[in-house]
Amino acid sequence: MRFTNLLLIVLTVSVVLSGCKDKETKGAEAPLVDVCVVNGSGDAGQQIFTGKTKSAEEVNLAFRVSGQIAKMYVKEGDHVSKGQVVADLDARDYQVQLLATQAEYEQIKADAERIMALYSEGNTTASNNDKARFGLQQITQKLANHKNQLGDTKLRSTIDGYVQTKLHEAGETVSAGMPVVSVFGGGNTEVEIKLSAVDYTNLAKFTGFTCKFEVTGDESFPLSLVRTSQEANSSQLYTVRFRFAGNPDMNKITPGMTTTVYAELNDEHSSGVVSIPTSALLSKDGKSSVYVLDEKKGTVHLRSVDVKEMHRDGTCEISGGLKSGEKIVCTGVHHINDGQKVRMMNKVSESNVGGLL
Repeated sequence: MRFTNLLLIVLTVSVVLSGCKDKETKGAEAPLVDVCVVNGSGDAGQQIFTGKTKSAEEVNLAFRVSGQIAKMYVKEGDHVSKGQVVADLDARDYQVQLLATQAEYEQIKADAERIMALYSEGNTTASNNDKARFGLQQITQKLANHKNQLGDTKLRSTIDGYVQTKLHEAGETVSAGMPVVSVFGGGNTEVEIKLSAVDYTNLAKFTGFTCKFEVTGDESFPLSLVRTSQEANSSQLYTVRFRFAGNPDMNKITPGMTTTVYAELNDEHSSGVVSIPTSALLSKDGKSSVYVLDEKKGTVHLRSVDVKEMHRDGTCEISGGLKSGEKIVCTGVHHINDGQKVRMMNKVSESNVGGLL
């Protein structure tokens, strides 16, 4: 009897503990994961990049002399014409400087003319004549320079266009050459993308480029390569510019818009090679694997992949096991399990390839 009672107590405690454990497990919140989109050719022979429209003509206007900004005549978005004054410096010091030089010029000019007249009559030496002539030339150039400096206290637009950014305001002191106003031309619009060192060195593998905008729906715009930067920026990315091929209707497309650029690959490079962050890789049973996100179920599933090449920029090429456009966990892969429910840390856009933005 005592044994039977003891057994019942043990069974009851076990059931209670089991129930508590189940409640804890069910109540545990799904872990947050950082998700990125697989970048590469996939089966479509295509790579995807996020781009931005830029004016083909962009200038940063800067004073050629230093001083305090007295007036700003424009605001962002204003239209400006070539030669229009957009800002003034406090010109008092340059006006005083010019007046002093003007007086000096008048004195030297008068003295030089007397000496040259004496020399023409044979009443002074050639040395004195040369000194007078060269002195007059020197003060003439000095006067011209100070006139130019006074004129340079007015900042004029060098193109017809629109004010994009005001970098300084009235009352601020600026140095010569320091950008004050950014202006973009109102003419042709181009598309700009940033490429990693890997894609930049392999530009030849792309056979064509197109882009799409949210505001134009499914309409695709063909692009032609215009120029590429020769030096990487601080993020180790290279700038590539395109112009719109043909004569598309540009009424809805303006500088500053985000666009998705599709780069077509030739047959040699369109064999399913994709690019992912190396942080997405983990070793499982001696094989390289990644966690692929099932968005509908909110779960991740382990998948083996074939690593083709590792790169110094923190990416690697996968030759099998993934398709372009699939979403994978790119950080914290060692803290989740196959089939586990997860929550996305960030909403990933299809155009935000590799989670770079």
